[in-house]
Amino acid sequence: MLFLVAALLLLGVVLGTVAHAPLSFTLVAAVVIGVWLAVFAIRERHGRRRATSSD
Repeated sequence: MLFLVAALLLLGVVLGTVAHAPLSFTLVAAVVIGVWLAVFAIRERHGRRRATSSD
């Protein structure tokens, strides 16, 4: 999942979308997206364990 975030960020730099934003903004946005994806993954994993243990 983090590989996907890194690939999209690199694609944005190559295409010039992120190149015009300040580096600090880009890094903060990458961290926010990474944290959001980590929280999503943890919630999904926790939800699956709860669903399988109650069956």
